Amino acid sequence: MKGRQTACAFTGYRPQKLPWQENEADPRCADLKCRLRRAIEEACREEMEHFICGMAQGCDLYFGELVLEMKQEWPEITLEAAVPCPTQTDGWSAPEQARWRRLLERCDYETMVQDHYSPGCMMRRNRYMVDHAAMLIAVYDGQGGGTRRTVEYALRRGVPVVCVPPVEEE
Repeated sequence: MKGRQTACAFTGYRPQKLPWQENEADPRCADLKCRLRRAIEEACREEMEHFICGMAQGCDLYFGELVLEMKQEWPEITLEAAVPCPTQTDGWSAPEQARWRRLLERCDYETMVQDHYSPGCMMRRNRYMVDHAAMLIAVYDGQGGGTRRTVEYALRRGVPVVCVPPVEEE
C-alpha cells in the first residue's frame, strides 16, 4: 500500500442529505460527479496515488466509482475500501448492496475497521481514513452530521480539506 503522504481520503453525504436524494439521473447529481472527478484529477496532479473510500451510500459510492474509472488515465492509482463493519449494508436495498459489492470487488485494498457494529464504528472508520491520508476531499456544504465531524477532525489533525459543495452556487 502507498504511504500516507500520497493518500487522499473522502467523505460526503448520503442520499437523504442530497437535494436529488437517490435520483442519480438528476442533472445536479451529474454536475456533482463532474466536479468530484475534477477534484480527484487535481489530487492526482498533486501526486496523490492512493484513495480511501468509506463505502457509504451516496457520495462515497460516487467517489469510489469515479476513482475506478480514472484508472484508465492514471493507472498507478489505487483504491482502498475502508469498511466500518461487516454489516455496513444491512438494511440497504438489493440493488445498492449489489453496487457496493461490485465496487468492493474492484478495490485494490480492503480494510475492515472493526469486526462488529457499534454506535461509534462509522466515526472510527472516518478517523481511520483521515489518519491515513495527506488530503481529504469532502462533498460538504456545512450540514451537520458525520461528514461535518470528519471535516472538523481532518482540520484539527492538519489534513488539508478540499470541499466540493453538493450543488454549485450560481
